[in-house]
Amino acid sequence: MANVVIIGGGPGGYEAAMVARQLGGHVTLIERDGVGGAAVLTDVVPSKSLIATAEVMIRVRHSRELGIVPVDPALNHPQEAIRVDLAEINQRLLHLAGEQSRDVENRLRAEGVHLVRGRGRLLNNRVVLAETDEGTRRFPADMILLATGTRPRELPDARPDGERILTWKQLYNLTELPERLIVVGSGVTGAEFANAYRQLGADVVLVSSRAMVLPSEDPDAAAVIQDVFEKSGMTIMSRSRAQSARVVGDGVELTLSDGRTVSGSHLLMAVGSIPNTEDLGLVENGVILKPSGHIEVDRMSRTNARGVYAAGDVTGVFPLASVSAMQGRIAVWHALGEAVRPLDLRSIASNVFTAPEIATVGVTQEQVDAGQISARTVMVELKWNPRAKMQAHYDGFIKLFCLPQTGIIVGGVVVAPGASELIYAVSLCVSARLTVDQASLAFTIYPSLSGSISEAGRRLHQIENVSEG
Repeated sequence: MANVVIIGGGPGGYEAAMVARQLGGHVTLIERDGVGGAAVLTDVVPSKSLIATAEVMIRVRHSRELGIVPVDPALNHPQEAIRVDLAEINQRLLHLAGEQSRDVENRLRAEGVHLVRGRGRLLNNRVVLAETDEGTRRFPADMILLATGTRPRELPDARPDGERILTWKQLYNLTELPERLIVVGSGVTGAEFANAYRQLGADVVLVSSRAMVLPSEDPDAAAVIQDVFEKSGMTIMSRSRAQSARVVGDGVELTLSDGRTVSGSHLLMAVGSIPNTEDLGLVENGVILKPSGHIEVDRMSRTNARGVYAAGDVTGVFPLASVSAMQGRIAVWHALGEAVRPLDLRSIASNVFTAPEIATVGVTQEQVDAGQISARTVMVELKWNPRAKMQAHYDGFIKLFCLPQTGIIVGGVVVAPGASELIYAVSLCVSARLTVDQASLAFTIYPSLSGSISEAGRRLHQIENVSEG
């Protein structure tokens, strides 16, 4: 029976643990803060639960368009009859996170995984040390998986205090809605929280060092989100770089690199993450790190050290829970001799939980524009979709990419409510290498948002016919 020792209980770690037990391994999982890791306790579960609450407020805000009006004639709009109780919201989020953590822990125990509360590190590639409340323990290993995740990056002159200057892990301590929330960073994390708090009713200032929000996303998608943000009343300070922050009375003052200052009641720092690779014994054991500090791995999740694998955000491959889980599974399958396919980045679907959401898979607009991939493109705007009209959704689109000769779908972008669900159809097309004709011949429901995916396929077929003619 192989001894599998896993350091880190996030998606990469706990999914690997379950697969290892399935394959008959003796599995020890060492986790310091709680099973589920940051993804369950402080990141994905609570943040997406907060966003789900904000989405309710969006529907209430647009309800008058659908003919829903207050019973009390003294009120002008349904939203005037309700208020946001942030303390109750955050209590619910943390309760959900705790429940999910316990569910994962119970599942692991039921599968026979040995759970150790503590901090793990490599003694060598055959032994892991764990610092626990009971002292130091040694665990022999035939395979070691490192899944220690990341933590929020901090600016030297804007250190979080947990009260006024916050990281995204500390937001859930708030009991009252910020009067004016300054969000530094317009990547996925910054954009998601800026959107959620604006929809909950807070005045939000988004400070972005780039010309447009979400600079790593599809440019057409980012343009839609920026427009939606601005129409919602959010203030976006583009090409502005944060330099320092300080608490002033009952608020906070942010100083930008050009000398301007921005005042608010609270400040959220969303300026990236740092891999948790310190004190793991990596350097001592010759494990290669990238210049960013992430662990270098191949597509089988192997490090350069024999028998040592890594999965999840600590590898810097793709900061998604789904990718972390797949990396962990691949590592175990490979280490325990199962047939396994290397991680294929071309088939990864990702999502930004703004309103509307942005979901992407496969080839990107950037690759097409740069000439790296030759592909035909078509974009169907959501405002023409009958289902979207019925639901009063006007912002967004469906975009598909296909190869010019074969019509094989190689990528797509969905900007719409529920894009995280709609992208699955496009993801199946990409992974199965379906053509635009095959995609458009499949039945869709009328009316449905997914009907626009089929329409995009039909339009690409027309483009193919024109190009061949």
